[in-house]
Amino acid sequence: MHYLEYQKPKIVAEIGCNHKGEFSIAKELIRLAKVCNADYVKFQKRNVTELLSRDQFHAPHPVAYHAYGPTYGEHRNALEFSFDQHAELKLYAESLGIGYTSSVWDITSTREIINLNPEYIKVPAACNNHVEMLSLLRDQYMGGVHISVGMTTWKEIESIVKLFEEKDHANDRLVLYSCTSGYPVGFSDVCLLEIRKLLFHFENRVKEIGFSGHHLGIAVDVAAYTLGAKWIERHFTKDRTWKGTDHAASLEVPGLQKLVRDLHHTYEALNYKENDILEIEKPQLEKLKFRVS
Repeated sequence: MHYLEYQKPKIVAEIGCNHKGEFSIAKELIRLAKVCNADYVKFQKRNVTELLSRDQFHAPHPVAYHAYGPTYGEHRNALEFSFDQHAELKLYAESLGIGYTSSVWDITSTREIINLNPEYIKVPAACNNHVEMLSLLRDQYMGGVHISVGMTTWKEIESIVKLFEEKDHANDRLVLYSCTSGYPVGFSDVCLLEIRKLLFHFENRVKEIGFSGHHLGIAVDVAAYTLGAKWIERHFTKDRTWKGTDHAASLEVPGLQKLVRDLHHTYEALNYKENDILEIEKPQLEKLKFRVS
């Protein structure tokens, strides 16, 4: 029988763009994530003119209510921080004792975040087929490369893993995240057993498996960890009613606090009895156990 080996879960509070483009809110969310005992905060980095075509830049946001600018490109720019601001966010996070990381969406942003040298860099599901970007992370960055596999075929996942296997030990830095790309995602579409499927196919070919959840509540994350996900990533916000597409699938402070608490308690509970009868059971054994004549 194959037994999962459990280690303490690593919990990522994805701030993403939930700061609304306000640097003070970004720093406050870092502080609040630390208060919740998360292990990492994650931001996003885009070079908007590189990422979007001219038509995409000048098109309106598909949901006008969530727009931070009159065009989609201006909306995206309004939510971006500069390289220097990301460097300051990293220093601030580290001063509080919480890890900093960012997802990257294009070559320029990838080079910038590589220069910050965080412990790991995230590739979102939207960009996991960007071979040039993946190769850059494989060849010019020595930290962990974490990749979400939402809206991705199994053939494409295999191609990602093979790309990292082309360079000696690069796949030892690779973490694949089970993910369904929706905001929010209904429970029937979370598809938790994909975690077991990823482990079955890739456990010996990548470093670890994670879970990036866009669902409501926190019960699913505990199940994901129990199924073998060693990284649990959830969007984090100060107020779920704020304008922006990610807030509805995010946790506020009480939710993140409870998630961290429940995951840590689950980690404590996932063990075997050291003896057939534990010390805590002995008083009950003496008082309640049927005595065989």
